[in-house]
Amino acid sequence: MKKTNWGKDTLIGAIVAAVVASLCCVGPLVLIALGIGGAWASTLTHLEFLRPIAILITLLFLGIAFWKLYITPKRCAIDKPCAKPRLLRVQRIIFWLVTIVLLLLLAFPWYAFLFY
Repeated sequence: MKKTNWGKDTLIGAIVAAVVASLCCVGPLVLIALGIGGAWASTLTHLEFLRPIAILITLLFLGIAFWKLYITPKRCAIDKPCAKPRLLRVQRIIFWLVTIVLLLLLAFPWYAFLFY
């Protein structure tokens, strides 16, 4: 039986969804910072209609990861790495760091004027 790592998979899904949600706003800024310009960079704003859907998907994945890390009971043999409390603490720290970065990405349209 293959064991899946739901915590890692949901964080990866949340990262992808947050990048899609902020692509319309952060994308042109990143391209300009890299020296890539042109009129086509402004066409990324046409992706604005994907933003609400991607925000919901991001929050859903973050909720699932939170549930897996804090609410579900851990079933693990003593000799397995998942039984170590230090590993769980590291996973929770990574979760909160990723959550902060993703929330900053999702809120970018509200503070984007500071960069343009």
